Amino acid sequence: MDNPAFKDQVSLIREVFAYTHRFKKSTFVIKLDSAIIDEPAFPVLARDISLLKGNGIRIILIAGAKERINEILHRYGIECEFHKGIRITPPEAVPFIKMAAFDTANKVMTALSAYGENAVIGNWVKARALGVQDGLDYLNTGKVEKVDTVTIKKLLDEALIPIIPSIGWNSTGIPYNVNSDNLAVTLASEMEARKLFYITGNDILMTPPYKTAGSTNVSREGRISKMDVRAAKDFLDLNEGVPNRNIISCSVEACEKGVDRVHILDGRIEGVVLKEIFSSLGSGTMIHTNIYESIRPMKSDDVPAILSLMQPLIEKGLLVKRTKEDLLTWKKHYAVYSMDNIIHGCAALIPYGKEYGEIAAITVDSTYSHLGIGRRLVSFFLERAREQGIRHIFVLTTEAADWFLSLGFRTVSREELPPEKQKNYNNKRNSRILMMDLTI
Repeated sequence: MDNPAFKDQVSLIREVFAYTHRFKKSTFVIKLDSAIIDEPAFPVLARDISLLKGNGIRIILIAGAKERINEILHRYGIECEFHKGIRITPPEAVPFIKMAAFDTANKVMTALSAYGENAVIGNWVKARALGVQDGLDYLNTGKVEKVDTVTIKKLLDEALIPIIPSIGWNSTGIPYNVNSDNLAVTLASEMEARKLFYITGNDILMTPPYKTAGSTNVSREGRISKMDVRAAKDFLDLNEGVPNRNIISCSVEACEKGVDRVHILDGRIEGVVLKEIFSSLGSGTMIHTNIYESIRPMKSDDVPAILSLMQPLIEKGLLVKRTKEDLLTWKKHYAVYSMDNIIHGCAALIPYGKEYGEIAAITVDSTYSHLGIGRRLVSFFLERAREQGIRHIFVLTTEAADWFLSLGFRTVSREELPPEKQKNYNNKRNSRILMMDLTI
């Protein structure tokens, strides 16, 4: 006898497992508003962050401190002016702002330690003075210049959670108060994060009262669940006084800098992060880029540009040599990444029977590698493989195994390749073999 409730539970479990596998070894950047840290739901949020890490997701946290800074400055009688939503930071306020920023970061670390997580707070942000704008000197308010991605990646490799306060330092050690929302954009972009989360203390976006336009998804209860970049820009034009206005602007900027998806959530709701990630329904608002917008089938006219892109990788031994005739013969299997009619990347999906496919010839212009073009090409062909009913996708690589592992592939032996590929395997190159099972 069928049990509808049991079927629903099984469907949910399948959905969770599918998403868990998809995001394993991915990097998530999570910016936490200080307003939610003292909320009753925060310990549960810390537990859920620990759960994500336990399932193979690499977590970077940014501890916002606006409310805590306001509290500390008020306590010590220090006033700061604001202009266009930006705090003008006088030198006498800096020690107290540092105190508030690190206090907030310590609270986050303490909450994580309750679930056995090891976290590290550090000064990995380089900043410079915001300077004089509109005739106003912003004094010790700063702008993020870059983040120390090398050190942060090492911490992630050691299974630690980096926690980054909203303070940056210049080359001579002068501290600056930086905007944590903007910091999240820089960090997510430079770390090539799969997702960026803004966990706020504000209500989720609903319609009404807000107006929407363009490619916007609205749930049955009226929640604005999804907007592409164009729709998000239109949303800001249509609506004044949105509490999350700067966050929405930052989300758009993050997407334009290569982050595929940004999620804006109400951190006062228990389980909000897990539901947003592991359920197709979501729980907040996702702002996303059309990651396939710049991908199209290869044309014969593209071949010279593609050969030019491939040549440096061939010379380094990272890519098997292909001729003009090779590309024309396999043209229907190739796709290119093109911006403003200039090709910046390509890849191919080669079928082996009905159940296997190889993603091959992944090539990206090194000047544009920070945009996540390679990841988008792989994602594009994974979706195409699913549409074609292919069950197993494999790749061969000499130096990019870690990158493919971060995308959810697993290392396999030669015996797991389809017979035709086993026969044609190049022993001299001795490439590593990685595979993804699309049925999971």
